[in-house]
Amino acid sequence: GLPALSMLGVCDGVTFGQLCSGNPTNRIRGSDKWGVGHHGARRTGHTHNGVDIVCQDGATVYAPFDLTIERRARPYTDPKKAAINNGILARGQGVCFKLFYVAPVKVSGSVAAGQRLGVLLPMQQVYPGITSHLHLELCDQSDPTPYL
Repeated sequence: GLPALSMLGVCDGVTFGQLCSGNPTNRIRGSDKWGVGHHGARRTGHTHNGVDIVCQDGATVYAPFDLTIERRARPYTDPKKAAINNGILARGQGVCFKLFYVAPVKVSGSVAAGQRLGVLLPMQQVYPGITSHLHLELCDQSDPTPYL
């Protein structure tokens, strides 16, 4: 099996390449009326277990490195959020991660670094005025920020 992600240090050299068109540095969402985008931010009823990478509605989402998509992954059970309730669980570079709010081009198989994973779903429909973003979460819910 794969080593547990918690065993990885930043020195292992895992770096997420560009995740979204228009955001070459994987800039993290700052504060808006809906909250803030960093790991560990408070949310209603829970803690934010990922980071929000700034990404415009309809923008292209890219594979940050060579990866294998394992399955579809959905952030919500609430039908009112159906417009953005999509994403993937993928592995690459010894890292397991989820990307939410993306309409994936496929939900299994390999994708090469820099290739199109999908498009960002219409966040403004569900959260008007939010800084639209891609949610990146490591499968062990540790902080992805050092890998960005």
